[in-house]
Amino acid sequence: MKAKLQVGVLGFGTVGSGVIHILKEHQEKISQVTGYDITVKKVLVRDLEKNRRYETEGFSLTTEPLDVLDDPEIAVVVEVMGSIQTAREYILHALKAGKSVVTANKDLIALYGDELVAVAHENRCDLFYEASVAGGIPILRTIVNSLAADRIQKILGIVNGTTNYMLTQMTSENKSYEEALKEAQELGFAEADPTSDVDGIDAARKMVILTRLAFGMNVNLDDVETKGIRGISEKDIQVAYQLGYKVKLVGRAEEINNTVDVTVGPVLLPRSHPLSGVNYENNAVFVTGAAVGETMFYGPGAGELPTATSVVSDLITVAKNAKLGTTGNAFNSFVHETKNTPSDQVYSKYYFRLEMDDKTGTFLKLTKIFADAGVSFDKILQEPLDEHTATVVIITHAASRKQIDEASNAAHAEPEMRLITKYAVVEG
Repeated sequence: MKAKLQVGVLGFGTVGSGVIHILKEHQEKISQVTGYDITVKKVLVRDLEKNRRYETEGFSLTTEPLDVLDDPEIAVVVEVMGSIQTAREYILHALKAGKSVVTANKDLIALYGDELVAVAHENRCDLFYEASVAGGIPILRTIVNSLAADRIQKILGIVNGTTNYMLTQMTSENKSYEEALKEAQELGFAEADPTSDVDGIDAARKMVILTRLAFGMNVNLDDVETKGIRGISEKDIQVAYQLGYKVKLVGRAEEINNTVDVTVGPVLLPRSHPLSGVNYENNAVFVTGAAVGETMFYGPGAGELPTATSVVSDLITVAKNAKLGTTGNAFNSFVHETKNTPSDQVYSKYYFRLEMDDKTGTFLKLTKIFADAGVSFDKILQEPLDEHTATVVIITHAASRKQIDEASNAAHAEPEMRLITKYAVVEG
């Protein structure tokens, strides 16, 4: 008989149900791989009477957290309940009780990952969180293990399925922002309050985690320049497409001279770029390494079984470590002094859309504003909006963020010009 490894699960929602389902369906393979008979003993729920998607056989339900956290027979706690402070409290309790932890909670890891890793190490416990970024895509373990020998230079990520679904609908079906959001909510991709998704907060937290693992730098969420898709117009999507681009919400983290720059926001991607083909609720992470070059990891960014697969994979790693007696090592031990890149060292092309008074001298004033900031034009489109106003679209040559901000502020101050949109442009 194989040794037993008993698990407690905090949360029996979509992902929790998927974890229990996979452990049961793939029991024989998991047992062969780990050398353990992994079984769920207790599951924390809010409501004991609620109808469940899967049968609750072989384990008990409880509404008392300590029934799981203080059970001496439970060696591993799986946290899939969501929340931040409550989950933090439960995970700290579990780690201090000597239990390893697997979580899918990106908000928690982004905000309190350092603290939890330190407590896990102190108590010789494992803490894994593969499912916290990009659902079913094993991107974190790929960065930590498969790309450990390389020096990662840049990461571009479509890491929020809700906004990617909306932008796909706005691009391919010519739907408005409001129509795309309503459809995403009806399909369950967007919450009733979509703020975290549409304002880029969810993506920013995931980029904090990716940056920590790829570059060893603990960037604060406040240091991530974040802009969402709220207010994106059909006009910008149409003009971008006309110019050979697609608009996507992209998280970017780039190492520049031993510093790191992390942003989240709408960007123009060339239609030939691999990330441009990532549509609907799918996610993808595009990694550039000094040795390996460009690689992309693509798949479902959420969902019951994709996310649960990542959770169970972490659980398998915990079991293997327990068998080898190697628990307590950090998921990622790469640490580098954290330095944010100054704005005059971050270069990119940019897309501008302005509405300008259509009168003599206005365009000359615009070109002077950009020239004074050291920004030159790559492409220019102008078309009349009405008899007194024109729409001007500019794609610049690569310029520093500092130069772009100078030009933007100067244009914004001119009464004859109204800056409507400004997005970075990804090359290649």
